[in-house]
Amino acid sequence: MTLAVQFSEYGTSDVLNLVDVEVPAPGPGQVRLAVRAAGVNPFDWKVLQGWVREMHPLDLPAGLGADVAGVVDAVGEGVTGFAVGDEVLGASLTPSYAQFALADPAALVAKPASLSWEVAGSLAGAGGTALTALDRLKVTEGETVLIHAASGGVGTFAVQLAVARGAKVIGTASERNHDLLRRLGAVPVTYGEGLLDRVRAIAPDGVDAVLDASGHGEIPDSIELAGGPDRVLTIVAFDAADTGIQLHQGTAGAEVYREIVRHIEEGHVRVPIVRTYPLTQAVAALDESRTGHVNGKLVILPQ
Repeated sequence: MTLAVQFSEYGTSDVLNLVDVEVPAPGPGQVRLAVRAAGVNPFDWKVLQGWVREMHPLDLPAGLGADVAGVVDAVGEGVTGFAVGDEVLGASLTPSYAQFALADPAALVAKPASLSWEVAGSLAGAGGTALTALDRLKVTEGETVLIHAASGGVGTFAVQLAVARGAKVIGTASERNHDLLRRLGAVPVTYGEGLLDRVRAIAPDGVDAVLDASGHGEIPDSIELAGGPDRVLTIVAFDAADTGIQLHQGTAGAEVYREIVRHIEEGHVRVPIVRTYPLTQAVAALDESRTGHVNGKLVILPQ
């Protein structure tokens, strides 16, 4: 038997329990990981509260987490890319808030020795979303990109990755996070009423692309600033689909994770670890993530 965090009904973090479960057996084309680190993402508490049950249906009891880093513990039939003992990072098939998880090798890459377990376990969700979004927006050198919620998990990755491409980045955030955005290479602006004028003061001709990680009513201004909906993408405001903007959800894969690792190793991207928690304190990790005031990554260390 092994330990995993599960919930039997939707609700707040008080429905979470640490339970004994069978050690999962890898099927054909799968690997089993001894989990060393599992990143905490806002999507996790949204799953817990049932907010995304239509797009992410679950059979209860269920677990949480997909960001993962660990050591390959067993391989299923047909797996040739990884072997027992390999250190890897990426996304898991089964919940990563657990001592063991299953994964598809296509969603894993080798973990460099230079990367801590905490950082390695924090890349897939936020980093993968940020890089994929910038690719879909076709952000290139010399362009100006506006990133909403730029000091959040996806936002901090997106700012750094866009800067690495040679783009000028304008990032919306509360004033207390403006110094952080400056350190990351963005020009900060305060969100809320008057946003359009504040962005135009920095970019009089508007912007080339907009990445919305906020979902708090910025879409109309974003479309106006970008000169239309084609290069406006949201990862949260799915109720704005009728405006013609791009919607993004889903996971990335090994190629994307490999590029993020390269950027980290080359010093283009840094991943601030705010706090780590043992598996027994997963409730505290979810509660901190739920506040929405985390400027970096929270990580669960199951072993």
